Amino acid sequence: MYHFFVEPEQIADRTVIITGSDVNHIKHVLRLKPGEEISISNGIDGRDYRCGIEEITDTQVVCHLRFIKEDGVELPSRIYLFQGLPKGDKMEYIIQKMVELGVYEIIPVAMKRCVVKLDEKKVKSKTARWQEISKAAAKQSKRGIVPVIQEVMGYEEALQYAQNMDIKLVPYELEADLDGSSGMAGTKNIIDNLMPGQSVAILIGPEGGFEENEIQKAIDAGMKPMTLGRRILRTETAGMTVMAWIMYQLET
Repeated sequence: MYHFFVEPEQIADRTVIITGSDVNHIKHVLRLKPGEEISISNGIDGRDYRCGIEEITDTQVVCHLRFIKEDGVELPSRIYLFQGLPKGDKMEYIIQKMVELGVYEIIPVAMKRCVVKLDEKKVKSKTARWQEISKAAAKQSKRGIVPVIQEVMGYEEALQYAQNMDIKLVPYELEADLDGSSGMAGTKNIIDNLMPGQSVAILIGPEGGFEENEIQKAIDAGMKPMTLGRRILRTETAGMTVMAWIMYQLET
């Protein structure tokens, strides 16, 4: 079943109006017809509105609401990914996969070892591009919301943004060298004790990893270092690994 997003005001009583680029996609690419059922979300409340197509014009698709599926696909916790800026198009890949896995929000973070240095002129266009990728991934995975992609934050700004979150995690390849290291048993304990309703921040370093003072600042800000195992994971793999573990814990 095809899935689309509309603004909340496009849902009124039992009528849902689809406008914009989705109209052309429905009419000329998918070739859907009146009577066929589609899934619609407003991107905010996580509900799945099941609708039947009533009319297709050049400017809008008019749908009739059949029923609302309350038990949507969203995780029972809000997961925030703080991602050190990677090079090339890796950020697009990370956004796509993390949205599929259930992330609530993604915050790109400029760190000292980031290869990419975005100037202010490029930040807004990049953010808009990343937001479109989030929306496309949310459609594909039938999410109830479109995860927000924030504009790039500085390191200290990102730590401040995460300050009030319930659980704050920082995977670190040198976790074993830190005082109080608990290894994989500690990681398992962290994941096992996650509870529905908690907000979770995941801080991932860029390709070059964290500098020591960045890790210390994260710890001082309440971040909990954790290991992802004996192997060194790429920046695009690390966040997805943690996200998959969290998804498993919260949905079983």
